[in-house]
Amino acid sequence: MLNIENISIAYEKKNVIKELSLRFEQGEFCALLGPNGAGKSTFLKALIGYLKLTKGKIFLKEKEISKWEKIKLAQNIAIIPQDFQLQFDHSVKDLVLMGRFPYLDRFQNYSSQDKKIVQNILEELDLQNLQHKYFSKLSGGERRRVSIARALAQETHILLMDEAFANLDINHQLEIMKILWKINREKNKLIILVSHNINLTSEYCERIILLKSGKIIADGRAEDTITAENLERLYSTRLKIIPNEISGKPNLVYPGKNA
Repeated sequence: MLNIENISIAYEKKNVIKELSLRFEQGEFCALLGPNGAGKSTFLKALIGYLKLTKGKIFLKEKEISKWEKIKLAQNIAIIPQDFQLQFDHSVKDLVLMGRFPYLDRFQNYSSQDKKIVQNILEELDLQNLQHKYFSKLSGGERRRVSIARALAQETHILLMDEAFANLDINHQLEIMKILWKINREKNKLIILVSHNINLTSEYCERIILLKSGKIIADGRAEDTITAENLERLYSTRLKIIPNEISGKPNLVYPGKNA
């Protein structure tokens, strides 16, 4: 479905992504892990055609990304940015409705079908009681749910999420991951999320990709990628990995102060 062939991306002549190749299929739930500056956000921006490649090609449904019309690309790929900023404040309902923009003809208003789709999404994400509240008045967890709802309103096959749990407390991190997992299972979307939460992605994501300095360190199941050896390569720090006593998934344990 999404095929990345030997791509490189450079900022000011410095390679951020280096000859990277990956393939993603419909319905996968993937996490992209790595230290700051690894190229994770850059990679997501490349997938939506936002950045120019210095080498290689990206294909969506066998068609090169650069050859897609922007409006058609927005009907296939939705991205939830790390920092969802607004120039003007809007209500929750209006923000989610904006996700229907790729389906509007020129000078066309939102249809009753658009509004019905949005209402269903608001109910699905338990936002119906907040629909008339302004975005600036929401908590961090509520804002994240609204950004997901807006992306769902695009009705795309692919959902990208940058820094999925940034500035969220533990209960909201878990809430967002459960929402994404449900979306993946029920709607069969390809979901690729960038995160620093190793344990949470290990529990929920079926595929983990470790990225450092624009190159892939490991790619596979959590059991095969989240290892002490791989994490030492990734973060240059020796860490301990133990199985979660409930799920059996590999979990990170920080060393004690005397270690």
